Amino acid sequence: MTVVTDLRTLLRFPNFRRLLTVRLLSQFSDGAFQVGLATYVVFSPEQQTTPADIAAAMAVLLLPYSLLGPFAGVLLDRWRRRQVLLYGNLLRAVMAAVTCALVIQSAPTWLFYLSALSVTGVNRFILAGLSASLPRVVDADRLVIANSLSPTAGTIAATIGGGVTLVTQIFTHTAVSEDALALIVSVLVYLAAGLAAVRIQRDLLGPAPDEVQPHVLAALASTARGLVAGLGHLARRRTASWALAGVGLMRFGYGALLVMLLMLARNHWGNDGNGGGMTLLGLAVATTGAGFFVAAVFTPSAVRRFGRLGWFALCAATPAVLLVPLGLPFHPAPMLIAAFMLGLTSQGAKIVTDTVVQSSVDDAFRGRVFALYDMLFNIAFVASAGLAALMLPTDGRSVQLLLIVSVLFAITAAFIYRLRRADVSRETRETPPQPPVSPGTPTTP
Repeated sequence: MTVVTDLRTLLRFPNFRRLLTVRLLSQFSDGAFQVGLATYVVFSPEQQTTPADIAAAMAVLLLPYSLLGPFAGVLLDRWRRRQVLLYGNLLRAVMAAVTCALVIQSAPTWLFYLSALSVTGVNRFILAGLSASLPRVVDADRLVIANSLSPTAGTIAATIGGGVTLVTQIFTHTAVSEDALALIVSVLVYLAAGLAAVRIQRDLLGPAPDEVQPHVLAALASTARGLVAGLGHLARRRTASWALAGVGLMRFGYGALLVMLLMLARNHWGNDGNGGGMTLLGLAVATTGAGFFVAAVFTPSAVRRFGRLGWFALCAATPAVLLVPLGLPFHPAPMLIAAFMLGLTSQGAKIVTDTVVQSSVDDAFRGRVFALYDMLFNIAFVASAGLAALMLPTDGRSVQLLLIVSVLFAITAAFIYRLRRADVSRETRETPPQPPVSPGTPTTP
């Protein structure tokens, strides 16, 4: 029951409750919106989707923001983050409504992607703002716990939102109209998330009022200098930069396996013509979400036992060992077990990385660094989809891709473990020896 106790402790912070409400509403909408897009692109009967089509969709939706993300981070460090959460969610509601209209009208693909791109771009901006704001609503002693529960709760909310959409899709015969319904739901909940942000004090989430640059043009003029400064600040934080590299490698493997799962669900498991592929995809989403939840429960105690980087290394080593035996049969049951394992380990590694970055980076640079963090996630995801497009057959079964991803996880575990040992050695060298205490010397309680 530790997670319940930790959650009760965090919920005593009123501003944490308010920020968590914004996150839950926002990410629930993200799940509904993203699954609505995915089912429209991947499972529409009129579309013969290939791995290359999925990779192209990911590139269109993620790469533009990946290139502009650091510039958004500079603005995130100058605009009030509470205002970003308010107006960003309202903007997403408008653009999601436009996307819904395009789905109903069967608009050209390029126009549909352009509209969806605007929603996902703002989405990454808001997630960076939520992460950068978290240290402002809890104390330092509870930051690891907050990083375990808050982002994971948001991910579970997104999974529930997506799961609700998938369940609706499974029991309907009009896919396009149900895609539109999912987008309408996301519009309404995006509006609720924006209104929930109003309950947070305007200046509470930072940056400090004397650091806010109210003129947009002046902020944009300093973007290049701010980006260089943010990169330099991160480079001087060795543990944070290496942790980001490690979580990027894990994200690469996760993305490749996601494309494999989509193709298996559509073209290998879904050949029964009765929606079996979509049902199994829904189960995979649910089991991955269960893995996220378990990561939130166990990560704080695992960090206390193994250390932050020790737990990270274990999270990378587990799929390195188990992925091939679970994945090689390409059967649904072991794949669902693998989905749970990947949800647990990927979320555990992300919780550690969030904490390392937040505790290592100064508040004045935190928005830029988290925007870089999101950029790394997106680029790794798109690159992995490109690799999957080159290697996957139409039915999604590729032994070579499974082996490559397993080796990639093993490499990540090895260098994170090496980083952990280096940090322990450095701390040992930097800790001055304590003078011996004689038996008669009183000690301070």
